[in-house]
Amino acid sequence: MTSIIHQIPETGFLRLKQIIGDHGDPTADPPIPPTPPIIPVSRSSWWQGVRDGRYPAAVKLGPRTTAWTVESIRTLIAERRA
Repeated sequence: MTSIIHQIPETGFLRLKQIIGDHGDPTADPPIPPTPPIIPVSRSSWWQGVRDGRYPAAVKLGPRTTAWTVESIRTLIAERRA
């Protein structure tokens, strides 16, 4: 079985739906499949963790676009495993 850390890209950014997962939309045309979570927490738990410093700070890419660096998510996963 492939580890989740090997399934995310080496560099770049991840949006919140990519980090905590998404239910998808089977009624869309074409259907949008669900996204499995990297960190299985709720949206509110994630944002509380960002405020508390448990999770990495977000990067604003635009006025309505927030993301996290892949490197910061990989570091978070590595720290949780140790």
